[in-house]
Amino acid sequence: MAEAPAEAAFRKAEKNARLANEQLFRCRRFVEGWLNQADPATGLIPRNLTVDRDIWNAQDAAADNYPFMVLTCALTDRPMFQGRMLDMLHTETRLTSRVDRLPDTWSFSKQGFRDDEPNLDRIIFGGSEYVKDGLMPLAEWLGPSPWRERMLGIVDDLWKHAPVDTPLGNIPSTNVEVNGEMLQVLSRVYWMTGDKKYLEYATRLGDYYLLGGHHPTRDFQSLKLLAHGGEIVSGLCELYATLHFADPEKKKAYQEPIHAMCDRILEVGRNEHGMFYVSIDPQTGEHDPQICDTWGYTYNDYYAVYLVDGTEAYRQAVLKALGHLNEHYRDMKWVDTSADGYADAIEGAINLFHREPVPSVADWIDGQIRLMWQHQQPDGVIEGWHGDGNSARTGIMYALWKTQGLTAAPWRADLRFGAVQQGDTLYISLIADEPWSGKLLFDRPRHKVYMHLPLDYPRLNRFPEWFTAEAEKRYTVRNAVTGTETAHSGAQLQEGIPVELKAGEELRLMIDD
Repeated sequence: MAEAPAEAAFRKAEKNARLANEQLFRCRRFVEGWLNQADPATGLIPRNLTVDRDIWNAQDAAADNYPFMVLTCALTDRPMFQGRMLDMLHTETRLTSRVDRLPDTWSFSKQGFRDDEPNLDRIIFGGSEYVKDGLMPLAEWLGPSPWRERMLGIVDDLWKHAPVDTPLGNIPSTNVEVNGEMLQVLSRVYWMTGDKKYLEYATRLGDYYLLGGHHPTRDFQSLKLLAHGGEIVSGLCELYATLHFADPEKKKAYQEPIHAMCDRILEVGRNEHGMFYVSIDPQTGEHDPQICDTWGYTYNDYYAVYLVDGTEAYRQAVLKALGHLNEHYRDMKWVDTSADGYADAIEGAINLFHREPVPSVADWIDGQIRLMWQHQQPDGVIEGWHGDGNSARTGIMYALWKTQGLTAAPWRADLRFGAVQQGDTLYISLIADEPWSGKLLFDRPRHKVYMHLPLDYPRLNRFPEWFTAEAEKRYTVRNAVTGTETAHSGAQLQEGIPVELKAGEELRLMIDD
């Protein structure tokens, strides 16, 4: 008989297994639903299932929907991941690249570009969206891959064709969304590749906003804190965290304007529960009355600055918002009333909960995910627009929380696996309705191995690292049913340990280092 604390942990792991299973099943249905709507000639999916059935575009179909079909298949269907998902990447690269590697909108009925002439501003916007919202999260999870190569090609050509002349050098746009996205992407690509040109591009934008006449709270008349505007705050804070390690002198130059921006937003941009308004006038303090579903994205930024500067007020601001979620925002009607509104709010909460595990936040996330699930239709399609992919993205993040980063190959709809960590021990529950034989794979410290980041700061479009196996460490795997123990290196855990399940019989494992 297992000891009482261990028994409770295994029961929690089994509950997590059921929740993760439902979420992964829903993600698989999402993929199937959208593939049934794909263009027969190209295999690409449409922007939506209403007015834009005829087009694939970079900022929506490519950025928001397709990448999370890829990620779903990486977790649940490796043959499709290596087959049709990769074929779609090759197809969109071949067909839609219009200005060097920069993509433009493709018309299925024309089997050509929708617009006769390229519009560089539109193409830059689409490319920026694709790399930040779609290809970067794939790079964060997959590491080196054809999708990462596509991302780097687009980033290079965004800067090759940057049209806006400034005293600091050309930049891609004056659009704060594009430039905020670039700041986020460049900060990570610099570490990923080690190429200093990306840091130079990023500091060119940083100087433009923080040391020039474009400061978000000193110079803007309106500052959006919602998506499609709030990216500039995230990007500047992410660059600031990068410079803490890469260029301390430049970071010192940015310190006062970064803190001035963050302090002013806290002063006039929150309600009594610490939740951010959709937009503010930083000069007068006036604000939109509605609350952002992307509140957590902005608090990622504050937590990143807290990690490098130790500004306790920023951590306390995060804790205040987290502490009010379950009491005041269980049935919140976000400004975005679609499933995407729930997805953004849940993603922000999961990222911050990973850093600050406030118990009531876990209950809030479990409740909100069920509200998001209610939007999915019987054919697997969620709402029939590109935002469906965002629901899958957040759903995958939720499932990985419930499995503590574990994945299984081959995945099957009746296979349920979940985990919970208590102290230094990971408790795992696995069960399948029919006999199953495969591998249980453990996560790795992706921020170090794939991204080469000096600090795993919370950031948009990353997947938190829960239980990670360090390649050089040794781990003990104990079967709690039989009492047998085996020793494995972290590298072996990452590659997967063999598991066999009998029909309907739960397997319980304990992992210690």
